Amino acid sequence: MLIGLIDRLSRPFMRALDPEDAHTLATKALRLLPLPAPGPEAPELGVRTFGLNFPNPLGLAAGFDKNALAPDAMLRLGFGFVEVGTVTPRAQKGNPRPRVFRLETDEGVINRLGFNNEGSAAVLARLAGRADAGGLIGVNIGANRDTADRAEDYVRLIDTFAPVASYFTVNVSSPNTPGLRDLQQASALDDLLGRVIEARERVRLNAGPTPVLLKIAPDLTLPDLDDVVGVARKHRVDGMIVGNTTISRPGSLRERDKAKEAGGLSGKPLFKLSTRILAETYVRAEGAFPLIGAGGIDSGAAAIAKIKAGATLIQLYSALVYRGIGLVPEIKRDLLAAIKRGQHQSLAAMVGSDAADMTAESWPS
Repeated sequence: MLIGLIDRLSRPFMRALDPEDAHTLATKALRLLPLPAPGPEAPELGVRTFGLNFPNPLGLAAGFDKNALAPDAMLRLGFGFVEVGTVTPRAQKGNPRPRVFRLETDEGVINRLGFNNEGSAAVLARLAGRADAGGLIGVNIGANRDTADRAEDYVRLIDTFAPVASYFTVNVSSPNTPGLRDLQQASALDDLLGRVIEARERVRLNAGPTPVLLKIAPDLTLPDLDDVVGVARKHRVDGMIVGNTTISRPGSLRERDKAKEAGGLSGKPLFKLSTRILAETYVRAEGAFPLIGAGGIDSGAAAIAKIKAGATLIQLYSALVYRGIGLVPEIKRDLLAAIKRGQHQSLAAMVGSDAADMTAESWPS
């Protein structure tokens, strides 16, 4: 496959660049490459959830394509769905550079980007322009840094993107916008979700039903997680994404100097914590809504572990930096092989099968 060869040859060059410059170059290249349409997916990998039909359970997490520059390219590379954003109502530059750091030895990334994006008007124009292209495109929404009423920003974005979004992700879990994670506190979250769901229902007549998901941090305490899941169930959100980057720094990190950089840690070092919080969320949700598992997925085995911890769908991003785009078909092959080996009759049968046992284990260090 030509794209695989290009990926292998270009990765050393890209890794030599500043991380943010490399990402910008990769996004531009994806827009220009004449990628073929993806072949048919194995029926066993299809997932129906949130009222949507996903050709496979592997999605591209928000953060890779903040401005909806290349969602169709990523779908052609084999992702079952793509989440763009985080988008804010008004364009903003984010935090000063440098703001992205690779932890090469640990296969991790620290970012403190701060919701840098071109704003809702620019992203809406791109998504509206590809509306007939098909595929599932979620829109991850957030508040501008200087907004007094942050809940109102989310409501505005529901109104704006409802006609073009396959689903919404309400992002209250980025550590890089001061005070944003306070929206995970029970009273604030209750107000936010109430207003978001009301907005979604208001636009339903014209835009149709659009699922609303809540993305949470892996750093929540278990009592706080109790509150978050309780509020999410109260407002009947359609699902949750577990989880965002972590402000913690595992003791196993080897690149200690870079680990001191402020920001959210993603990639392989996040896997244990995010998977444990996923299992904890699954047992608390009690089947009220499906979950998307994110954080540290870098192999088929890691993807299967997420599903067994409670994920109906999974997302990745940081692993592409270290494993390349060939990771996408590799994970799908491993998922299909796990089903065909007879361990489980379907992906649905795997979901949450290990969650209870995981919650009984010692806490990840």
